[in-house]
Amino acid sequence: MLVNNEQKIEKSVIFQKMKFLSRLSALLFILVLLGINSFALPASAATSKNNSVLVSLVPPTSKPAILDPTFDPTKVDLGITPTGWSNSDDQTIDLNPPIPYQQILSETALSGFTGSQMSPKYPQDLEVLKKELKQRQVKISEPWVGTLFTEGKKEETLKEFKKQIAFMKEMKGKKIVVAELGYAVHQKKCVDPLVNRPHFTDEQWSDLITGLNQLGAIAQENRMQLVYHPHIGTGVEDLADIDRLMSGTNPETVKLLLDTGHLYYAGVDPLTVTKKYANRIKHVHLKNIRQSELDESKKTGRSFLDSIRAGIFTVPGDSAGAIDFQPILQELAKANYQGWLMVEAEQDPNKAEPLKYALMARKYLRNQIGF
Repeated sequence: MLVNNEQKIEKSVIFQKMKFLSRLSALLFILVLLGINSFALPASAATSKNNSVLVSLVPPTSKPAILDPTFDPTKVDLGITPTGWSNSDDQTIDLNPPIPYQQILSETALSGFTGSQMSPKYPQDLEVLKKELKQRQVKISEPWVGTLFTEGKKEETLKEFKKQIAFMKEMKGKKIVVAELGYAVHQKKCVDPLVNRPHFTDEQWSDLITGLNQLGAIAQENRMQLVYHPHIGTGVEDLADIDRLMSGTNPETVKLLLDTGHLYYAGVDPLTVTKKYANRIKHVHLKNIRQSELDESKKTGRSFLDSIRAGIFTVPGDSAGAIDFQPILQELAKANYQGWLMVEAEQDPNKAEPLKYALMARKYLRNQIGF
């Protein structure tokens, strides 16, 4: 009898232990699931649309967007150009040893951006490039095409343009960024880009407009969109230049890239351009300016590249920046802008840590637009 009671007690103890372990296992399982979900699907996921486990370092926010109305998150993508890590115009603006392209792409994703402009640093082998982009869920937002119509180099321009069309087809992209670089001075050392910029003759303007209309038609035939980038140190820099280019080109095939930094550098109010051409702006570079450095560049005649080294550019969200982006973004949202919003700050990574500024810009945009 005593033996039977002892056996019953022992079985009861074993049963209780098993029950406890079962509950503990269930609890642990639930916690693991919650942990995975909170890691894989936060509002700040760099690729949350695809339920990726890649996450941004930018925390989610429960606050409503500052903009009202704001952008449609299903029709607007956020990217950042690689020029904060390494400069395309002067590749000596870099760290020593140079920043590897893997770091640029990884920090782009960590910052919560899904797009990057093509860079000379990125793999030229398309299969390698696709693999590196896919691992980080990052896309190529645009190439850069320098046209030379005003120098009479139409065939060379067409050849390069068609090459970039083919490239963007491989990248599944839709935008082709162009700028006329005939007689441009922005890459020249010790040359003031504002004073020494080219001024085109009527004949050169005619060649440029005819050429851009041809490129726009080619882009449209390939289901892509040409956007023109007014740029410091080139023949299309200020508001008068932009007006002449917009009035002369086909509005259906030649669109405008809004680069806030280059406009401000040239003495043009980016908000004025946004309001005037809101329905024609189809690509955006959000670039900020440090007023003190701009004033010094104008005073001393500093070159474009030396101005970059001095820190003339920064990102949206930097309190040292002079541009108020909120009304610009609001005008774009009111116009139902769709496409890329690309943060761009050409900076020296020795002075401005790239990831820090990428995160600064992403947090600012999240507060403004709500995603």
